[in-house]
Amino acid sequence: MSKVKRSISDNKVPAQPRSHVGRYRITLGVERLLKETKGLILGSRIGLVCNQASVNHDYRHIADLFHVTDGVTLAALFGPQHGIRGDVQDNMIETPHTFDRETGVPVFSLYSETREPTEEMLEGIDTIVFDLQDVGCRIYTFIYTLANCMRAAAKYGKRVVVCDRPNPIGGEVVAGTVLETGFESFVGQFPIATRHGMTVCELARMFKKVWEIDCELEIVPMEGWSRELWFDETDAPWVLPSPNMPTVETATVFPGSVHLEGTQLSEGRGTTRPFELVGAPYIEAQNYSMILNSLELPGVYFRACNFLPTFQKHAGDVCGGVQIHVLERDAFEPVLTGVGVIKAAYDFYREEFAWKSPPYEYVYDKNPFDVISGCQTLRTAIETGETLETIKNSWRPALQVFNPARAEVLLY
Repeated sequence: MSKVKRSISDNKVPAQPRSHVGRYRITLGVERLLKETKGLILGSRIGLVCNQASVNHDYRHIADLFHVTDGVTLAALFGPQHGIRGDVQDNMIETPHTFDRETGVPVFSLYSETREPTEEMLEGIDTIVFDLQDVGCRIYTFIYTLANCMRAAAKYGKRVVVCDRPNPIGGEVVAGTVLETGFESFVGQFPIATRHGMTVCELARMFKKVWEIDCELEIVPMEGWSRELWFDETDAPWVLPSPNMPTVETATVFPGSVHLEGTQLSEGRGTTRPFELVGAPYIEAQNYSMILNSLELPGVYFRACNFLPTFQKHAGDVCGGVQIHVLERDAFEPVLTGVGVIKAAYDFYREEFAWKSPPYEYVYDKNPFDVISGCQTLRTAIETGETLETIKNSWRPALQVFNPARAEVLLY
């Protein structure tokens, strides 16, 4: 097993003291790359993996910055799910290969007939630079776009430079199921916890060290970020990383309510509060709210409400349900809360409740909820009436295996 090459320092990056206004000043990895460590890319023909959230503190898109950087040739852009500038609204909609209107550079979609760069796409490229904003959850395609780029680089002799950004929900808490063998997909390639508590550079190190994607890897950590920080405690610019991830509040609930994608419950797509509004036409909002609040889950209140999705599930139909209000986010347990939302609907609306039918994210032979949760055991536990406490306790053995491996690659 080869060692990971560190491009800045083998020491963990120290955080700066909290300022008097309660915000940490940080320097993003891509900002360090273009100023302090530009030597990593000088003279290189760059294939840049980015999207609309790939901006610096001045909200300038990094494709535009690379395009005008002396000594660097921006040869191609690679777009993840939802496209290079985030113009594809719905999930599981492929994006085409095209040209970037701003730079004129060819754009290769990595959410199309291929999700891994081909040899033809990488022709004329020396270095793949990856700069995408992750959301801190295993069930999100961007980190597997990174893994696929690393695989392609290993095959075709290219180098990968990964630029770090904050985990928006902090880097301390790890929770949820760990993906099991046989349930791999484009929303889960490795045995990672649902809420993984890592940054993209740390994940890149894990992909190489633990799962032996043996490409030439350089990482550019942030300065000023530390594990306890939520995104809005920093001065980093927030741009929605995908169309249904508009705010840090969305990212906070996402590791739990993303599981609703594996059911016929609405996860709030087609509303202004995706993943916070949940429900279905058959649910009576007040009763559902009372049931969920009686669970006494930490740090959260379920407010009864009705909502009308404008697209995706139940479009045009009034849904009864709740809005998930996070009152104490450090106490809030998003994964357990998401399971509680689904379990309550399953228990009290058994005749109407349904799991989603395949396919889901290019998987045609498995229950989509199992694909999302990375196992069959979570769905089975809900169907057999296991308590939330029992379900949470069942995650511990796999987390005890995952956590030591995670600890070996942490940077901050």
